[in-house]
Amino acid sequence: VQLQASGGGLVQAGGSLRLSCAGSGRFFSSYAVGWFRQAPGKEREFVAAINWGGGSTVYGDSVKGRFTISRDNSKNTVYLQMNNLEPEDTAVYFCAAKRSPISTIQGAYSYWGQGTQVTVSS
Repeated sequence: VQLQASGGGLVQAGGSLRLSCAGSGRFFSSYAVGWFRQAPGKEREFVAAINWGGGSTVYGDSVKGRFTISRDNSKNTVYLQMNNLEPEDTAVYFCAAKRSPISTIQGAYSYWGQGTQVTVSS
């Protein structure tokens, strides 16, 4: 499985961005996908994850109520809709995939994309 994250950019506080994670491989739709982020000088942290069918999701405490993860298996793509962005959301965002079940633990993910930069200005 190969992953390609995109959609990052510069946005003002309160704005929105939608990240995409495009997966290759015939079995991508059977994988759980997670988003993680890493800010400068900080450890990588869990953001959100979705199971293979999209019926189960989980979010990190800092993004609950602002971010929404979804997937379109017909397009082999997972999305992260980010609303009401805050300067503290500034980080490189990575998507990752694993065989079921869904997980918040980065060590459980076998496949990683290259990351996309999100910068939120105050």
